[in-house]
Amino acid sequence: MEILKTLLQSVVFIALISLVALGTLRTQRSGADGATIVFPGGEMIAGELHTGPEPDWSFTDNISTIELQLNDPISTRRIFILESEGKIFVVSGYMKSFLGKIWKEWAFDADEGNDEGVLRVNNVRYPRQLVRIKDGDVLNGVSSKLLAKYSGVPSPVSAEAIAAARADIENGNSWIFELAPR
Repeated sequence: MEILKTLLQSVVFIALISLVALGTLRTQRSGADGATIVFPGGEMIAGELHTGPEPDWSFTDNISTIELQLNDPISTRRIFILESEGKIFVVSGYMKSFLGKIWKEWAFDADEGNDEGVLRVNNVRYPRQLVRIKDGDVLNGVSSKLLAKYSGVPSPVSAEAIAAARADIENGNSWIFELAPR
């Protein structure tokens, strides 16, 4: 019985130290320029601020993640990006899951009106407005690109796979935001 008590105390102690360490790291990152894969960051300061016409976003086909900052409150995260029909989009999956509801607070914030931010890619910052896309023909191209880029589905993506991915978006499991210029 004494061994069990000691083991339980050790487990609780290790868990407590881990939680404090993770909380400390998250707090330290909250003021940093940019985010890591795990922890959100603060305001993006580094990088040239883009002015001029919209670029050809097809170069993002070779980029897995970008940094996205929402402005109110200022918080930056790393996120998937994809281009379809000359526009760029970000994806937030697992939105109906318990993990999605606690891990994807940025998407809920953007959907509730904190929809202005900054995209940083290749050390260039682009002011953006996040516009949630829930339906429409644009989802066919977005779904195809999402499956090919992040799920490893070979191109051309089948109509059935596109329909399944689109249904996942339309029923709210995955959220798609266009990063529109502002």
